[in-house]
Amino acid sequence: MEKTLNISGIAAAADRLTDNIGKVIVGKQDTIKLVLVALLCEGHLFIEDVPGIGKTMLAKATSHSLGCSFKRIQFTPDLLPSDVTGIYYFNQKSQEFEYRAGPIMANIVLADEINRATPRTQSCLLESMQERQVTVDVATIALPRPFMVIATQNPVELEGTFPLPEAQLDRFLLKVKLGYPSAADESEILLRFQQDNPLDTLTSVISAAELLELQRVCRQVRVEESVRNYVVALTQATRSHPGVKLGASPRASLGLYQAAQALAAIEGRDYVIPDDVKHLAVPVLAHRVIVKAETGLRGQSAENIVAEITGSVPVPVEGMEKRK
Repeated sequence: MEKTLNISGIAAAADRLTDNIGKVIVGKQDTIKLVLVALLCEGHLFIEDVPGIGKTMLAKATSHSLGCSFKRIQFTPDLLPSDVTGIYYFNQKSQEFEYRAGPIMANIVLADEINRATPRTQSCLLESMQERQVTVDVATIALPRPFMVIATQNPVELEGTFPLPEAQLDRFLLKVKLGYPSAADESEILLRFQQDNPLDTLTSVISAAELLELQRVCRQVRVEESVRNYVVALTQATRSHPGVKLGASPRASLGLYQAAQALAAIEGRDYVIPDDVKHLAVPVLAHRVIVKAETGLRGQSAENIVAEITGSVPVPVEGMEKRK
């Protein structure tokens, strides 16, 4: 009974977050749900889309909805790793070396236009994203929990940018796109932002401690063996597809597994169904898959290939009847 109540609490918290973010972001309910999945998994989020769609606004609305610390880093070619992680400096008053924290020391970190920084600066995020710690000089410093990196990228303008390496992309749990709003949604945006920016009055609806507890409960969501095998089968299929040069890693299968648990909890269930896995396959796996050059020339993208795989891998049905 306690678990059921906790799962219900996750669904209620997700509704509060969705409504709060929805005061700023018009429409895009599916994208907001994916943001909530990343939050509940303490995973990192990669938002890629054209300028003016609302990538930064979504990240800010998410951070304002949480009672957590927030820092924004504007990535530029002259940004140094120490500008992100912080430095040790000699304090002449105390005659000791002291740590001056960088913006990475926050619960929610927005890496705006992450591909504009050099590979050296991009790589300073690798340790923090995977191990939740940073190494400055010879000291290793733990990051605050919860910890989440939200990165944005413009896929159109490539001049003066540095593509993210596969190792870094693999550390993002989800990659999402907002897309252009419908005519009705765009009209609503004009009305909503006519006078004041709703982001200025947005308040938090979930505390950091509550979010940590929700993350803990999500890990208790049940996953049947057949569904677990389905997660593995989808990930394995990306490695054997003829159009793929590099398939998804075991980190990807773990991410898909945990994301499915979070999505099930958001929907008010304490068990995962295959539809949860199918819904998340593209945003979790596609950005970790590298297609062959000839495959790309034929117009096939990683998203197309993962969607094709989800349509061809048999969906488990054994044991599902017991849940209905």
